Amino acid sequence: MVASSRHCYNRRFLVFFVTMTTSRPAERPDIEEEILIQEPSKVILFNDDIHTFDEVIGQLIKAVRCTEQKAEAFAWEVHTNGSAIVYSGEMARCVEVSSILEEIMLMTQIEV
Repeated sequence: MVASSRHCYNRRFLVFFVTMTTSRPAERPDIEEEILIQEPSKVILFNDDIHTFDEVIGQLIKAVRCTEQKAEAFAWEVHTNGSAIVYSGEMARCVEVSSILEEIMLMTQIEV
C-alpha cells in the first residue's frame, strides 16, 4: 500500500513539474522579446583590413540611409578608433542595419 501511494505521489509531482516547466518558457520569451524591442539599441561597426573605404561607404549608405559625407565620416571613425556606433534606434531596425552591413562580411555588433 505504501509503495502504491508513493508511486502516485511521484507521478503527480512529475506531472506538476513538467507542467510548470513547459508553461514558464512559453511566457518568458514573449516578455523578454518585448523588453528588447523597446530598449534603445545601437549597431557597432568594427574595423578590418579586408574592405576598402569605398566598399564600407557604399554599404553604410545602403544600410543606414545616410549621405555619402556621413558614411565617409563613419568609415574614418571606424578606421581611426577600431569601431564606431553607426546606428541607434529600435532593435528591429538595428537588426536590419546590421544584416545589410554583414552582406559584404563587415563585422558588426548590436548592443542594448
